[in-house]
Order: sequence, then C-alpha cells, then structure tokens
Amino acid sequence: MKIRSIQQIKNLKGKNVLLRVDCNVPLDGRGRIVDDYRIQSILPTIRHLIIKGANVILINHLGRPDGKIVPALSNKIVARHLSRLLEKKVTVFEDITSQENIKKARGLGYRQIAMLENIRFRPAEEKNNLAFAAKLAQYGDLYINDAFAVSHRSHASVAAITRYLPAYAGLLLEKEIENLSRVFESKARPKLAIIGGFKLETKVPVISNLLKNMDYVLTGGAVANGILKAMGYEIGLSRINGNKLGLAKKIQSDKLIVPFDVVVAKNMKAQAKTEVKAVGQVGPKDIILDIGPKTVKFYSFFIKEAQLVIWNGPLGYFEVDRYKEASREIARAAVSYPVNSIIGGGETVQLATELGLVKRFDFVSTGGGAMLEFLEGKILPGIKPLLLKK
Repeated sequence: MKIRSIQQIKNLKGKNVLLRVDCNVPLDGRGRIVDDYRIQSILPTIRHLIIKGANVILINHLGRPDGKIVPALSNKIVARHLSRLLEKKVTVFEDITSQENIKKARGLGYRQIAMLENIRFRPAEEKNNLAFAAKLAQYGDLYINDAFAVSHRSHASVAAITRYLPAYAGLLLEKEIENLSRVFESKARPKLAIIGGFKLETKVPVISNLLKNMDYVLTGGAVANGILKAMGYEIGLSRINGNKLGLAKKIQSDKLIVPFDVVVAKNMKAQAKTEVKAVGQVGPKDIILDIGPKTVKFYSFFIKEAQLVIWNGPLGYFEVDRYKEASREIARAAVSYPVNSIIGGGETVQLATELGLVKRFDFVSTGGGAMLEFLEGKILPGIKPLLLKK
C-alpha cells in the first residue's frame, strides 16, 4: 500500500498544516489524563512539522460528546499536556467555525501550534458534512492525517476534508500502515494471529481474512465461545456477542485453533468458585471465563515457534482481574521469544501496560476498530484519499 507521505512534501516553511490526531486519552474522575500514550505517539509528526517551519493546527476529539458541548471533554485538557511535553504554548480555538478564529489561525507567526476545540462537539463532524469540512479547510494550506485510530470513520475531519486540501499521511499513520501491512506482506513463517475479546460480529470477518494469510489463528474470549458453539460444543451460559454464528460455521479451518480446556464457574463474580474443564465437558450451567492452563501452554508453544505474531483482544473475562491470567501469560510469552510482535485494541494494550511490557512489543497499534477493519482487508475512509494512484 503506497500513500502520499508527509516526508514527500518539499516546502513547509510558513504553511498552515491541519493535522488530524487522535489524542482521545482516558481521563480520571477529576479530568486528569490517566495514560498519555496516544499523545506521545503524535509528537514525532508535530516536531517534524515545526522543524520544517510549519504552523500546526491540531484537530482532535475527546470522549463521546455526541454533538454537544461538554466542558469536561474540552481539548484544553490535551492542549495543556501537549504544551508541557513540547515546552511550547498550544492555543485552543473554541468557536471553530468563527471567521475571526480562522483569521487568527491564518495570521499565526512562525512555527506556532494551535488546537481546535473538540471536533465532536459539532454534530456535522460525524455526519461527514461537506460544508463543515470546507469551513475546517479554511484553517490550513494542506491536511495531514495522523489519526489511524479514527481512519475507519467517514467523518468530516477524516474523509470529507480531503476534498478541499492536499492530503498526506503523518509519521504515525505511515508507521501503522507499514506494520499492519506486514501481516499480509511478510514472507516470514510461521505467522500467527491471536484474536480474543467480546465482539464476535466484528472479529469473525477479521478471522476469515487472516486465515488467508496467516499460518494459524488462535482464539480466546467470547470470540472463542462463539466459534466453539458454532462447532457444536456446549458453552453453557457463556457470553457470546453478535449474530455471526452462521458465518462462524463457515470459517472452520485446520489453521483455526480454539481452546481445548477452559476455566468455568457458575457466575461471573470475582469470588466465584472456578474449575478447569476440557471443552467437551462444559455443562449447561457453566460460564467460560478464561482459557485453561493446557491451552495457555499450547498457545505459548505456537508463539515460541512463530516469526510474526499479531494480537488483538483479551482471552478471558477482562472485567475481573483473576480472569486476565491467561492473557498475562500470553503477553509474557510474546515478549520472551525473538518474534516480531504486534498488539492492538484498548484492552490488550492496557494489559501490556499494566504488566510493564508495552515497550517490549515491536509495535503497539493505536487503533482498535481501525486495526480490525484494516486486518479485515478494508481500505479505510481516512486512508483511501491518501493512496497513490498506480
């Protein structure tokens, strides 16, 4: 996949660059940033632009304000943090459609940084409204997408805006595409995918596509529950999500690996009495809460033998700490062997962070849904306008 890159722009001096980022960071109850990984990830692109002499105007969303102004989700929180990291003032423009603010942005000095207020305060954003996109475009001379995590969204600041400005990929977006493309393009063998999590309906199409390119796809979580049910196994009262059981029946393959032992209980509480059962012994009142120890060892062997591993989604009931144990063991295995390791998805990255292992993975994707759609083989709405014509 070849795209127009920020690195191909010859002259940025004095240009106003509209930079779409994803600094949608988690906040605590007092509005403080809990994890700034996504902010740290876009610093190389900002610094590149500043060094080249550009003014940078950031477009970002925070949380889910649903088209309403929610002060607790103001981009001022992100701007303050960015100011500290860059040791440079980041001005926030609150009324982003105001001609006065557009004029101020056009009159920025040299190598200045500004940020538009939360783009999702405006209902036109998620409607991919062309008039709104045209108004945003007045802020800049060119547009750069560095927000892989929202590139699967047909939103005004991701898709429609590319109609009005020359559009390029930022350094982070390039890195995402390069690393995730390796899943399909790398000749290293064996290649392994680990797919867990809750949303069967989003994971089954991904698994179907991965089976064409990977040597093995290992499964866990509610995703594995759904596949086991599609294979005719009793899963009792275990969680499954979505209506893709019919499709799950069609993806049976020797390369698709399901757990052969599981941790079960009669309820999902942290204090529940658990036992390990073979998948063929799960009863009608059992709830599968994690993959079992024999499956963990088996999966770890696959990882040890692999040349490339990509992982998205926890392998157990992530909401309760004791059912993260299998995922912890798999995370440790993934960084213990000389394997090219890629992870993505909020809960998977959170787990790696909790274990202090996140920096030991070769690549950590900032995308959740975007990563899945990319692995499904889709050309994302935010990437399509950046593709170089053959």
